[in-house]
Amino acid sequence: MNSPMSQYIIIVIISGVLSVLLAIYAYYNKTKFSGMSVFMWMTALSAVYTFAFAFELASDSLQEIRFWLNIEYIGMPFIAPCSLLLIMHYVGLNKFNTFKKSWVLFVIPAITLLMVTTNEYHNLFYKNLYLRPHVATTVVDVVPGIWYYVHGGYTFGSMLASLFILARHWQKTKSIYRKQMLTLAVGISLPMLGALMYVLGQTPLGMDPVPILMCVTSILYVTSIFSTALLTVAPIAREHIFESMRDGVLVLNLENQIMDFNGAATTIIPALTPLAIGQKLDHIWKRGAESGAFSFGMDETGEYEQEFKWIRGGETFYYRIRASNLLKPNGQLAGRTIVMIDVTEYTLLQNKLRHLAEIDGLTSIYNRTFFMEKSRQLLSSAHETKQPLSFILFDIDYFKQINDRYGHSLGDFALQHVVMICQQTLPADALFGRYGGEEFAISLPNTSLVQAGQIAEQLRAAIAGNPLYSAARAISITASFGVAEAKTADVPLEALLSEADVALYQSKHSGRNAVHLSNQDRVHANQQK
Repeated sequence: MNSPMSQYIIIVIISGVLSVLLAIYAYYNKTKFSGMSVFMWMTALSAVYTFAFAFELASDSLQEIRFWLNIEYIGMPFIAPCSLLLIMHYVGLNKFNTFKKSWVLFVIPAITLLMVTTNEYHNLFYKNLYLRPHVATTVVDVVPGIWYYVHGGYTFGSMLASLFILARHWQKTKSIYRKQMLTLAVGISLPMLGALMYVLGQTPLGMDPVPILMCVTSILYVTSIFSTALLTVAPIAREHIFESMRDGVLVLNLENQIMDFNGAATTIIPALTPLAIGQKLDHIWKRGAESGAFSFGMDETGEYEQEFKWIRGGETFYYRIRASNLLKPNGQLAGRTIVMIDVTEYTLLQNKLRHLAEIDGLTSIYNRTFFMEKSRQLLSSAHETKQPLSFILFDIDYFKQINDRYGHSLGDFALQHVVMICQQTLPADALFGRYGGEEFAISLPNTSLVQAGQIAEQLRAAIAGNPLYSAARAISITASFGVAEAKTADVPLEALLSEADVALYQSKHSGRNAVHLSNQDRVHANQQK
């Protein structure tokens, strides 16, 4: 062999070695990207093609050349459809990448392989193979058969389809990923242009330049894998997922400046426009969140979670905000991601259930169970702080007669009427609950027995002085009260309420519409300050 041919063979072998290395890399990294298995097969088939082509160039007879041509076609026809599948994975067209759909792409390549290996029986791929005359090296020339053109058309069609898909997604892709797209486009275009020039007879010495050009594309792939993380992720597919997520996502740098966000985030925060890129998150956040600035206090894992009440368009929304660290491949902190999960429906349902568990349905004050729970907490706090705590029990007088005479519906109105009067009179820190039927209970923190008696007298007077008006009639309502104070730390809540209940019955037995203190006489209006 002469020197130029030797150099040509060496370059082709280098191309094959690079293809093998890429195939090995893809094999050990096939879990990083759904299309990595396709890339592995594409580079492995490229290695078969280039090594067989090198042996073809080194052959000394037409018989050897025929043999290595058959080996070349084990790999070469399948490279273009593999490239197409790879691009489909890259842009996120995974629904077309199932075996049931993708096997069709390999029908013509499989027929091509069959045609080449059996060509001597039908000459449909090559009409003739002969050694080129008047040259110093052993080079074969071919007379194409009909299937040669079918194979060529299919190969070019697959490559053009790959380029079309990349071009279609070019504008949708962020600039940081366009280098990867350009690498893939060049990796497809160079062999395609080389093959076209070869078919048109425009290559030097009539040699097939594709294996050498594949050396260039392999170098491009290697460079891009290490410089732009090519094929370690599917950026366009990831971007599609990013944009289609129902949860809002923000990407921040180390200075908490907004670097990226998806469409769902703009729905939550209308201020997230392209102009928001580079702005501090707090500047955008405070325009919508009622709960104040977002805290970035992370735990030891770099995670943080917080719930926010968000006002948008006069409506209230609730979001669970999750922040997590964004790390570089070397583990260095690169920024943070903020995920905003809409929990409005869940929160409203939770509030409704809490309301049902805590609030009396008729009067909209605390029910007995929740009143007792909160009162125990007040009692415990009073013992710790040495502050007074008093309790009032009161009962609407002759409530059964109201029900019997005017009906249960008006009886319900009477309960609501009394509650409304009490709410207007009670201090802000009072705990007010329905104790049962027409009986009510009040906890008064920081209030002595005498002070509680005065408040009870105010309530009694307010109820008696505000009759219930219904159907042009005024219904007089009165109530009887009992008051007790927590004087020692060891008295349980039930005992205190029992003391208030005893005082209440004293009011009942003394003629009703009265206030009695525990173990004391009746409280009169003139006892108030």
